[in-house]
Amino acid sequence: MRAVSTNPIVLEATTTPAGADVVTLTFDNGPLNLFDQATFDSLVARIAEVAANPPRALLLRAEGKVNSAGVDVHVFQGLTAEQGADLWRRLFAEVIHPLEQLPCPVVYAAHGLTLTAAFEIALGCDIILAAPKAKFGLVEIVVGLTPSMGGPQRLAERAGSGRARELVMTGDLYDAATMADWGVVNAVHDDVDAAARALTVRLADGPTKANAATKEIIAAWRSGGVHHADGVTPEVSGALFATEDLQDAVVSFLDAGPGHATFGGR
Repeated sequence: MRAVSTNPIVLEATTTPAGADVVTLTFDNGPLNLFDQATFDSLVARIAEVAANPPRALLLRAEGKVNSAGVDVHVFQGLTAEQGADLWRRLFAEVIHPLEQLPCPVVYAAHGLTLTAAFEIALGCDIILAAPKAKFGLVEIVVGLTPSMGGPQRLAERAGSGRARELVMTGDLYDAATMADWGVVNAVHDDVDAAARALTVRLADGPTKANAATKEIIAAWRSGGVHHADGVTPEVSGALFATEDLQDAVVSFLDAGPGHATFGGR
């Protein structure tokens, strides 16, 4: 295990007992884990680092009482309309889109209050787990802004457009049980950190290229609907027949039945 200490985001690279690479990004920026400029800059750098050498699974989590109490409003102070648009373009290009395009499963663990940028980042992950006391909100309305890192549209994808408009326009906080009922949170766990770490290990030990293919097919559906996804599936899925994981798993299935294959991410 090696830990690279950096403030305000810590990158930890580990391997599972089966030898799969896992990266954990931990937000650790004081008691409120506010997204100030240093945090945004650190996040951009960390995502670039992960994208340059993708692990077989990525976990995003936070230290402290809350995941994040939101964005330090100083980030917005004095911006012109064009500077504001440039800010969001950069965060899409350097955080949200690279995170979604990682060729591995990405898990987000919400143990406490998860507001604004942190919630939007969670919505860019593949799976969101939450503790029972976690609360979620897109509360940009308090400064006359709408969430602009992709939160409304990704929330609408998970929960429906009506729920997305309600959550954003009211600026209210919603508990983990409600978010799970809406389909935003995948599961609620008493010990969410342990559950998220265990799930990340499980996913890392899986067939990495098949997981990447799943993400590519779903991304095609998100951008163009079922017909578009149908169009890309044959090539994306067909390529898996050339992977060692599929070839070895087929032999294992025929020799020993299901559940005995091991995967190397190849």
